Amino acid sequence: MPKPSERKRGRRPPRRSAPGAAPGRIEPPPGSPRPVIDAIAYDAHELAERRIADLAEIDELLASGKIVWINVAGLGDAKIIERLGAKFRLHPLSLEDVVHTHQRAKVEPYAEFTYFVARMAREHTFLDTEQFSLFLGKNFVVTFLEDPGDSFNPVRERLRGGNSHLRTGGAGYLAYALIDAVVDAYFPLIERFGERLDRLEDRVVSRPGRQSIGDIHEAKHELRALRRAIWPLREAINSLVRDPSELLDDETRVHLRDCYDHVVQIIDLVETYRELCADMSDLYLSSLSNRMNEVMKVLTVIATIFMPLIFISGVYGMNFQTDRSPWNMPELRWRYGYPFALSLMAAVALGMVGYFYRKGWLAAESGLAREREAPSGKGDQPIESPSRHTPNP
Repeated sequence: MPKPSERKRGRRPPRRSAPGAAPGRIEPPPGSPRPVIDAIAYDAHELAERRIADLAEIDELLASGKIVWINVAGLGDAKIIERLGAKFRLHPLSLEDVVHTHQRAKVEPYAEFTYFVARMAREHTFLDTEQFSLFLGKNFVVTFLEDPGDSFNPVRERLRGGNSHLRTGGAGYLAYALIDAVVDAYFPLIERFGERLDRLEDRVVSRPGRQSIGDIHEAKHELRALRRAIWPLREAINSLVRDPSELLDDETRVHLRDCYDHVVQIIDLVETYRELCADMSDLYLSSLSNRMNEVMKVLTVIATIFMPLIFISGVYGMNFQTDRSPWNMPELRWRYGYPFALSLMAAVALGMVGYFYRKGWLAAESGLAREREAPSGKGDQPIESPSRHTPNP
């Protein structure tokens, strides 16, 4: 069974400001990579992509009048984050939340922009998430990620396609597309997790062991982390749908309602898998108990068979002298006394085995077999066991 330290290996602990620290301080997490800034500026007719080496290039993109998407991967440079905040007039408190990567999903509206933060799924040797921060303005979207690598390639491909509604939907629709990509990235991960639980359940039934119970606890640990990431996201997206904002039009809100439905589906799957993990713990204990019962049954049968044999051999081992009395073990002087004793023991043993077999005590599932062979009552209908597989979303 993996140790707790092994389960959390590779996961940075959440970093929080010291008690009483001044608000709005930008202190990147230790070990964060240096920011890599990518920019996409587009309208209905033209799209330009570039890797930002000098933040002055962002001013040129904003002056073009196009929708500008700035993606920052890495939080290791506080000065760059401060300069980006100054260019887009982002509030220091929201920038503080960007670098403090323990935030739960939420929405914070400001005068000139809306701040949205959520957890984005990523998978290493165990399920893990990273913080995804989004700033939505009138003609810009700025996203911050903890590390390089994201789920936004489908959005980039749609922007490059030219015929997508993304090119004409404005910054609000781009923000929706990015949030939807974050939500949809959970589905393939959860599907793989469901297949893993199915294999684990089969292994618990067929060959339960210490590794099985360790894997069950590991799955519970990952589902708790996933639940903490998903549950607040439902309320955050609902806030975008419900609360009035000039940055989101009615059509974008309709699409956000669909995104909200996807989050609800993910929550249902997570809760189903949590129940399955709880059932597997009980199944593991039942499997161990059944195996122990089988072992004890075999040992009991062997001991029961040998009890009369030991009695017979004990009687013949008393060695009474036959010259004292004709009733004192006459078989001791009989030519076939020893084969007779062995034959008697074999007959008793075979007789007991046959009796146990007729009673059904030697069959592993004799009770279940007798129930299946018993005639059903009038009007009885066979009951089909429900499938444990959750349908794919």
